[in-house]
Amino acid sequence: MAEYINIRGQSIEVVASDPANPTIGQIWYNSTSNTLKGGSVTTAGAWATGNNLGTARDQLAGAGIQTAALGFAGVTYPPSIPQNITEEYDGSTWTAGGNLATARWGLGGTGTQTAALGFGGAPPPAGVNNTEEYDGAAWTAGGNLGTERNQIAGCGTQTAALGFGGQAPVPLGGDTGATEEYDGAAWTTGGTMGTGRRNLGGCGIQTAALSFGGSAPPGDQNATEEYDGTSWTAGGNLNIARQGVRGAGIQTAALAFGAGPTASTELYDGTSWTSNPTTLNTVRSSMANAGTQTSALAAGGYGTADSAATEEWTGAGSPLTVTITAS
Repeated sequence: MAEYINIRGQSIEVVASDPANPTIGQIWYNSTSNTLKGGSVTTAGAWATGNNLGTARDQLAGAGIQTAALGFAGVTYPPSIPQNITEEYDGSTWTAGGNLATARWGLGGTGTQTAALGFGGAPPPAGVNNTEEYDGAAWTAGGNLGTERNQIAGCGTQTAALGFGGQAPVPLGGDTGATEEYDGAAWTTGGTMGTGRRNLGGCGIQTAALSFGGSAPPGDQNATEEYDGTSWTAGGNLNIARQGVRGAGIQTAALAFGAGPTASTELYDGTSWTSNPTTLNTVRSSMANAGTQTSALAAGGYGTADSAATEEWTGAGSPLTVTITAS
C-alpha cells in the first residue's frame, strides 16, 4: 500500500519554534506547544498593544520602521514643558537614546533609527528653524529651515527630506503651506501646498510625498495633496477631517491614523482613502509615527492626558501564523 508521504511528496516538518517568515500554505508541527500550525495572511489590518514609552508626552516626532523606530522631543502637560528626550524602539521595548540639543514640540521628523532628522518645532513662546541629525547615538546640528514654524510635517531621508506645512510664530503667525527640501546640509524652497495648515500628517519621499488632514480656518481639514518633487496637486480627501493625524508609508500606499473622535485608520492607494474597521486602541492625536502601510508604529500623543501608549499596526495581506484545530 502506498504511504501518505509518497502520495503527497513530502512530510510535515517538526520544529521546536515557529518559522520566522512562513510562506502561505506552509504547515509544520510545533513540538514545544504540541500544535499543528500553518502560514497564512491577515484579512484586515489591526492595531496591537506594544510596550509603553519611558516618558508620556504629546507632539513628539518619529522616524524609522516598526522594529527599529525613534520617538523624540515633545511636550508634557501640565505644565507645558518642551522635551529633548529621544527613545529607541526595537520592536519590543523602548530604551533611552541621545538627547536633542534643543527641547521642543511640534517638530518634523523623518529618516531611520540610525540616520534621523528633526526640524522646526516650538519651545514656547516662539517657533524655531533649527535642524538636528541623529546617527543612532547623538544629535548634531544641521542646516536651518528657511521658515520658522511648529506643527510641521516631514518625510523622506536624512539626506533627502521634505518639510511642509506648519504654523509660523508671532509676529508672522498663520498656517502655512510652505515646503522646503533638505539635501543633508541645507534647506531650499519647494512648491507651496494648495492649503496652508498645521498639525497635519505626511509620508513618502522627497520626490513623491503625501500631505493630509491638519488644521486651518475654519477648523479641521480633510484635504490630501501629492508632491512630485516640484509642486503639489490635489488627491482624494480623507473620510474624516482631523488635526493631529499621523501617517506611514508611501504616496501610493499610505496609512493615516489617530485624531478625530475615534482615532480611526484610513488607507490610501494613490487615488482615494478607504476606512479600515480597526481604530487605535487608545484614542489620541499628535503621536510619533514610523513604518509602512502594512507595518506601522504609533507612540505617545494626547487623548485625555499625555500618553505613553505604543501600538503596532499589521496591515491586510501581512504574513500570519495560525494554529490548525479540528472543527
